[in-house]
Amino acid sequence: MTDEEEKPVNPKWERQLIEGLAFAALREQRRVRIWGIFFKSLTFIYLFILLLAFTDLFEGTGVGISDKHTALIDVNGMIMPDSINNADNINASLRSAFKDNSTQGVILRINSPGGSPVQAGYINDEIHRLRAQYPDIPLYAVIGDICASGGYYIAAAADKIFVDKASLVGSIGVLMDGFGFTGTMEKLGIERRLFTAGEHKSFLDPFAPLDPKQREHVTGLLNEIHEQFIRIVQQGRGERLKDAPEIYSGMIWTGKKSIELGLADAMGSTEYVAREIIKAESIVNFSARESLLDRFTKRVGQVSSSFLLNNDLHLR
Repeated sequence: MTDEEEKPVNPKWERQLIEGLAFAALREQRRVRIWGIFFKSLTFIYLFILLLAFTDLFEGTGVGISDKHTALIDVNGMIMPDSINNADNINASLRSAFKDNSTQGVILRINSPGGSPVQAGYINDEIHRLRAQYPDIPLYAVIGDICASGGYYIAAAADKIFVDKASLVGSIGVLMDGFGFTGTMEKLGIERRLFTAGEHKSFLDPFAPLDPKQREHVTGLLNEIHEQFIRIVQQGRGERLKDAPEIYSGMIWTGKKSIELGLADAMGSTEYVAREIIKAESIVNFSARESLLDRFTKRVGQVSSSFLLNNDLHLR
C-alpha cells in the first residue's frame, strides 16, 4: 500500500459517533439534574431556616405583646437534667415571666410523669423564691393528661392547682429500679470478676446477689427522700389536704378524685384560668424552646430524604 492510498473506512463510524453524542448528552443531562436538585435543596434549606427564625421571633416571646397578659410556661415530659424540662430552663422561664411588667399571673401547664427529684426540688425552691419576691403575681398549675411524682412536686408550690376530670394526679412516692443477672450468669457459665477497694464499692452490682445491708441502705435512702416529698406537699397544700394516708402511697387518682383528696383545687383549663381567675385572657408563652439549630437538624434529615426521593434521582 502506498502513501497515496487511503486507509479503509470503518463502516460503523456513524453509529459510534451517534452513540458517543447520545451518551455525552445523557451525561450532561444528569449533571444538570444533579446540580438543579442541589440548588433547589439549598434554596429550600435557606427558606426553612428563615421560617424557623420568624417562628422564634413571633411565637410568644413575651416582649411587648400586650399591656396585660398571662404568662405561660410548659412542663411537658420527663423532668431530667438532659431534657428541655431541666431546672435551668424552667427557672429561667419563671424569672422572665415574673420580671415582665405586663404579667398579671403565671400558669405552669404541666403534663409530666415525673423525673429527677433534684431537678423538681430546684424548681420548687425557685417558685417559692419568686412568689416571695413578687407577692402580687399569682402562680397556678394547670394539669394536662398527667401530673405525677416530680411533676406534682413542682405543682405543689402553686397557689392553686387546676385539673381536668380525667387528669391523672399524684404518685407521691420514690423508686429506684434495676436488674439482677446472677441466675442467668450461672446458667451460661459466666464468672463475674470484679475487684474493689471499699466494702460497698460494688454497691447494687447487677451481676452479684443483692446484699441485705445494701437493700437496707437503699430502703433508708428512698424513705428519706419520700419524707422530703411528703413535707413539700404538705407545706404547699396545707389544710386543703384530707387526712388520708393513701395520698402518700404512690397511688395516682383522676382529677375529680384529686380535688376530693385536696391534691387539686378545681376544674379548669389554661384558657379558663387566664380568663376567669387571672383576668388576663391574652396568653404569652415564656417556655424554653429548642434552639433553631437543634430544631433544624432534627427536621432537615427527614425533609431532605423526602425531597430527593420525590425528584427521582438516579446516579450511575
